[in-house]
Amino acid sequence: MASPRRLAPSYARARLELLAAADAAGARVEHHPHPGRGLEGEDLAVDVAELGPVDAADVVLVVSATHGVEGFCGSALQTGWLEHPASARPDGVRLVLVHALNPYGFSWVRRVNEDNVDLNRNFVDWTRPPPDNAEYDRIAHLLVPESWTLEEQERTSLELLAIAEDMGLERMQEVVSRGQYRQPTGVFYGGSGPVWSNRWLHTWCAANLEACRRLTIIDLHSGLGPWGHGELICVESAGTPPHDRASALWGEVTSMADGSAAGATLDGDWLSSAHRLAPHAEVTSGALEFGTVDPVTVAQALRADAWLHAHGDPLGPAGAEVRTQVRGAFADDAPAWMDALWDRFTDVLGAALAR
Repeated sequence: MASPRRLAPSYARARLELLAAADAAGARVEHHPHPGRGLEGEDLAVDVAELGPVDAADVVLVVSATHGVEGFCGSALQTGWLEHPASARPDGVRLVLVHALNPYGFSWVRRVNEDNVDLNRNFVDWTRPPPDNAEYDRIAHLLVPESWTLEEQERTSLELLAIAEDMGLERMQEVVSRGQYRQPTGVFYGGSGPVWSNRWLHTWCAANLEACRRLTIIDLHSGLGPWGHGELICVESAGTPPHDRASALWGEVTSMADGSAAGATLDGDWLSSAHRLAPHAEVTSGALEFGTVDPVTVAQALRADAWLHAHGDPLGPAGAEVRTQVRGAFADDAPAWMDALWDRFTDVLGAALAR
């Protein structure tokens, strides 16, 4: 089925389209202002659109832009769903669409937030020291060099390839992507404490999920896996009750915990702490990951973005070039890509609403 939506050109446009669709659908809408400003100087916010009884025991939570730039596809899917006929929404279920958990990253076309923090490395237990990743320090200067000339890109890339050959490619990928907490300008930085979006999510859930007894979460992502393929990723291992529930609901589900999912095992993802967001509810969750380009292209885009915000000028000529590179790594403007995403998304969300 053709997607009713194409990707918006910016966060500001995506937000306007989402809010217009929510209004037309008769959804309840809340605006939660973010303290930062957008790339175009616009206001930023987490917008929450809801359909169904506010006191429903069954809640389906759909989140976009955990990784900012990935909100281009997530927002289009959320907006398209709001434009669906009302008859597609079963009675008795509360559907909650969280638009842009990381609005700053969405607007600035970054995967990370205003603190260069990857939200899915920030949900660790901050009452304890953060996880150690000493091997990352060895390569931090190569991943994000001070200069981003073509010569420096080639030199650092060759050195990283040599290190990958020495330690093994899979081990190298794990070291880079699992999360690190000592290099604030590096990639996959987890922060030094709970960031704004982390605190907002905990506060919102505590205030709004009291009546919930069964919570189903779909966290929308892009950038990993084959082009247009929507992989459902569970944070728990196969054979555990949460994984069994996800499998019963959606069929084939991979796992970050046992290595069957695209990407390496990581520390501090928010779905791993979802049971603490609604401790009185049975939680079934999945990250719906849509593939775009090859992993090397994605990695180079992340390196370029980290360099730009650590050593470059985000508002200068290089800024626009890097943002184009980052967007291309996480969002494909080809209609066929969104068509593939739409079919998968409607199947996944439809199953969650009908459980």
